[in-house]
Amino acid sequence: MRYTIDTVTFPQNFKYIEVVKKGKPEHQKYDNFYIKHPPMDLSRRAKIFSPFDALKGFNEAIASKDVLYEKRKELTEEDIRVLNVKLNILSQLTGNSKEARTNNVHASITYFVPCSDIDNAAYKVMGKYETVEGTVMNVDSEIYRIIKLNSIQIPIDDIISIESNYIDESLLY
Repeated sequence: MRYTIDTVTFPQNFKYIEVVKKGKPEHQKYDNFYIKHPPMDLSRRAKIFSPFDALKGFNEAIASKDVLYEKRKELTEEDIRVLNVKLNILSQLTGNSKEARTNNVHASITYFVPCSDIDNAAYKVMGKYETVEGTVMNVDSEIYRIIKLNSIQIPIDDIISIESNYIDESLLY
């Protein structure tokens, strides 16, 4: 003989059938059970069912393997000349911090970022290209060889293109 309670069918030798037949216990508010075991508030109850990450950083490490790295592109002599002219123009417009704030020079810079994942085969050999946009704050082409865009310092040797509305492209060629 099989037991069916609601939509669930239990086998004949199910040893907890009497417990299932009784159903969920109902308690009156402020009886002994309610006093010993008050209901948990919803914010604490939600923590019980929150996801658990046993290996901290594991998901990020797996996601970092999905990045497609490429080799650094070699610039031609003409590309280097054009880049140097653009850097010179930006340097003149942002000679000091006061001029940089006054001129408010916006630029879009594409540069090479080497792979920094030591567990990846592309470590320091390959990388990816990133493009950032912002206000040029400083161009140091002699000592540190960096360009400061907002709060990001970009090595000049890693830059492959610079776009700005302050640079007249027709004068470059």
